[in-house]
Amino acid sequence: MKALPKSVLDASALLAFLLRERGFSAVKSALHRGAAMSAVNWAEVLSKLSDVGRDPEEVVRDLTERDIFGRSLAILPFDEPIARDAARLRSATISKGLSLGDRACIATGRRFRLPVLTADKTWESHSVEVEIRVIR
Repeated sequence: MKALPKSVLDASALLAFLLRERGFSAVKSALHRGAAMSAVNWAEVLSKLSDVGRDPEEVVRDLTERDIFGRSLAILPFDEPIARDAARLRSATISKGLSLGDRACIATGRRFRLPVLTADKTWESHSVEVEIRVIR
């Protein structure tokens, strides 16, 4: 990625873009500006696509050829400080059923002080010290 990312994508947001679901255009705009994603959420995306028969290597090749992977989308490491923050978020979000992947995304947004895009409306009701943008 040439420029610094302007937002962090949750797995649900990138999947909406890749599968051309509702909310696709919001994610497309975010990718044009430059977006990032936690390695945890990237693994979620590749796993979900694998569930429907897409090979992870093919997905990466396709996104690279489309100038998305590595150019419009950066994959950020899930390092120890982000892991600690994701763990701290558990007590505040467990009642709404947020997963480790959800918390990894939010913690990544908090770490880099970037808004987070998701398709999950339940995130709006949390006070997580980061801007949440629901794409649909």
